[in-house]
Amino acid sequence: MVDAVVAAAARRGIDTLTLYAFSSDNWNRPPAEVSALFTLLRRHLLTQTQRCLERSIRINVIGRRDRLGAGLRQLIERSERATAECSGMHLRIAIDYSAQHSLLETCRRLRLEPDVDKSRFVERLAEVDHAVIPAPNVDLLIRTGGEKRLSDFLLWECAYAELHFVESLWPDFGEPAFEEALAEYARRDRRFGRVTEQCRAS
Repeated sequence: MVDAVVAAAARRGIDTLTLYAFSSDNWNRPPAEVSALFTLLRRHLLTQTQRCLERSIRINVIGRRDRLGAGLRQLIERSERATAECSGMHLRIAIDYSAQHSLLETCRRLRLEPDVDKSRFVERLAEVDHAVIPAPNVDLLIRTGGEKRLSDFLLWECAYAELHFVESLWPDFGEPAFEEALAEYARRDRRFGRVTEQCRAS
């Protein structure tokens, strides 16, 4: 399922795809479930790295790393190194990620810097998130499972994101549902604070 969505996104020419694998709040789940999730994450990195190499997809894991086990950190670094020269889609996997934590930590690091502008803030935010390059603004956010909330995901980057909610759970979200989300996005009128006439004239 993950492989199908990643492959479909790459075929459609999407520049950046971010998957929310494990939020910082997920540590509150039962220990057995957390352990199972990290087993899946390790398996995903082991299997997907070679597939990403074949498709020239660059892997980057964003989020905190200080609470991850040494073995998982090594796998993350190995995958990032192996795909560092890939020039196709940028696949970002959010692990132990919290947008609120990232924003607070970014502000803390910038507190002694004068004249901070938006570009400098974005650079620092990328450093906090272990992002190899600053992420572009999110165009489309797809939320599965029938939930209608952002759940602390990419709050800065989603300022003008189009939101698409689906009832199916993530394991059941495949290529047809992904294509449907892209089609719905294409029908949206994105104005970024302007009126429709201004957008048509630009």
